[in-house]
Amino acid sequence: MLAISLASSTKSTYIRLMERRKPLLPIRIRKLLGLIGLLLLLFVYALIVMTIAVSGRVPQEGAAEFFFYLITGLAWTPPAAAIIWWMQLPD
Repeated sequence: MLAISLASSTKSTYIRLMERRKPLLPIRIRKLLGLIGLLLLLFVYALIVMTIAVSGRVPQEGAAEFFFYLITGLAWTPPAAAIIWWMQLPD
């Protein structure tokens, strides 16, 4: 019983400390930096995928080419989602 009460009091203390802490960057600056980061990510990623696609390293048969474009078409979404998540953190 004592361990449960200590854990809950510790947790509430931690939450109170986190609520008092100010973020390093205000949300407006995070959104600006996130926008720039997203644009750079997409530009560089598109250049890399286009370079691989036209270099002849992708087989020209139907299924392999389909899966290459399927995977590369979706691979940019997890990094973009991480950037968007960071941009939307509350102040």
